[in-house]
Amino acid sequence: MILTDKKILEGISNGEIVIEPFRRECLGTNSYDVHLGKFLAVYQDRVLDAKKHNQIEMLEISEEGFVLQPGTLYLGVTEEYTETHSAVPFLEGKSSVGRLGIDIHATAGKGDVGFSNTWTLEISCVQPVRVYAGMPIGQLIYFRVDGDIENYYNKKRDAKYNLRTDKPVESMMWRNF
Repeated sequence: MILTDKKILEGISNGEIVIEPFRRECLGTNSYDVHLGKFLAVYQDRVLDAKKHNQIEMLEISEEGFVLQPGTLYLGVTEEYTETHSAVPFLEGKSSVGRLGIDIHATAGKGDVGFSNTWTLEISCVQPVRVYAGMPIGQLIYFRVDGDIENYYNKKRDAKYNLRTDKPVESMMWRNF
């Protein structure tokens, strides 16, 4: 079951959902709009290795924006820090962003109950497109969970993405080996 605007507000009120900063005008009928943060990152090596820690180069989006190029994976970040303690958050691109040929996630659109951080975006595009810090980039949709939770993400010993940050985070797949 997807949470409605009233249920999202109820979750915020009782601390089950945290969105910082929260802007009431970003709340839709059954979603919350998130915005592109000011940092992007690109991998330093053209060939990535799942068994090694692939290094990234951090970029800051200027007032004039930044032109994304096809064939490059950009790691972006949301302005919003979120916590979800009793629902499963899904991040989807906004249709206006998709109509510009921008995809904001390759595979990682679902968060876990207990996820507490900004969202790293896996951005790609089909043609060059200029983006701006602060622009709406996606929307969070919350699904109610059924049953008790034994293993919250933010309490897992081996969780790879728990360190609070305002910058994109590279793949930590290498920690699995």
